[in-house]
Amino acid sequence: MTGMLVGRKALITGAGQGVGRGIALAVAAQGAAVALVGRTESKLLDVAKEIREVGGEAVTIPADVTRPEDIARSVTTAVDSLGGLNILVNNAQQTALGTLLDIDEPALQACWESGTLAAFRLMRASHRYLRNGGVVINLGSSTAVNPMPVGRGVYASVKAATHTLSRVAAAEWGKDGIRVLTVLPASTSPAAEAWAQAQPAEYARSLSAIPLGRLGDPLRDIGGVVAFLCSDAAGYITGTTIALDGGQAFLR
Repeated sequence: MTGMLVGRKALITGAGQGVGRGIALAVAAQGAAVALVGRTESKLLDVAKEIREVGGEAVTIPADVTRPEDIARSVTTAVDSLGGLNILVNNAQQTALGTLLDIDEPALQACWESGTLAAFRLMRASHRYLRNGGVVINLGSSTAVNPMPVGRGVYASVKAATHTLSRVAAAEWGKDGIRVLTVLPASTSPAAEAWAQAQPAEYARSLSAIPLGRLGDPLRDIGGVVAFLCSDAAGYITGTTIALDGGQAFLR
């Protein structure tokens, strides 16, 4: 294969569907070998088949990122199977929708453990392999910079913590040759569909606030940019947050 990521090895969580699938297909199309991590093996196998059908390399690692032992196994398996690790994409995230009085603690815990805590654990487990040229892409959300994230407060809080984690890691790990970035995708996905069904009025308001008038495509609009950010062409970009949302977010 040819492309700007030839020879790179990527681990992508939540890779069986939605944005994770789009990113996996995009980085594979640019030549990276990909370790697909997710809870549902059948979905991972489908994505791996798509990658292999166009000449790419992919391995599947069924795992639950809320379990520390699964995280350790995922990183070890990816490194052993692919022969190294240069790219880590923390995409997996369980949502928690509802007001602060409506959401129960198990939902809050699942949101936190699958999001910021999982990203933290995966970043630490991958650090030694990412030295001297590695990249971490953490998936954030425009809800974290929305001044009125009503109905998505817990999710927004978790994503805000992920944004801060990314900035700190970029500052601390720059000396190790590791870049860390956050992207804010507004994309079609199973989570977006669930949100539309659970809170149709809020979903419609959010969609109407996108200047381009649509949600992004996971492969073309999100995955393509992430692939670029992982390449040498973006080698001087780190510690920042990039909105891939059709102009919806306003970052201060």
